[in-house]
Amino acid sequence: MKKGTSNTINQERRHKRIRARIIGSSARPRLSVFKSNRFIHAQLIDDAAGKTLAAGSTREMPKKKKTDAAVWLGEELAKRAKIKGISAVVFDRGGFRYTGRIAALAEAARKGGLNF
Repeated sequence: MKKGTSNTINQERRHKRIRARIIGSSARPRLSVFKSNRFIHAQLIDDAAGKTLAAGSTREMPKKKKTDAAVWLGEELAKRAKIKGISAVVFDRGGFRYTGRIAALAEAARKGGLNF
């Protein structure tokens, strides 16, 4: 059987390379993003303690276009982070390319007050 590479395998490889360099702490948690075909999920993770500090998903919002939903999620996550006293994060794009919905979420989080 021939070994082939699929998009999923390549995405997992990219994510492993990213995670080898990026570590979240309580002072600067990791903003982890997962994108499915329908939704985007994002969470702020303290890797030292192994805890999720704040999380959000586009499932929580009313139906909108996917990019608009990503912008909403970025702003909402920035609000939740400010409530917890978090202003600086490390961005973990999860092996996804920094375009489209991932970039829209990141830019909205920056506008909301998160530094990364």
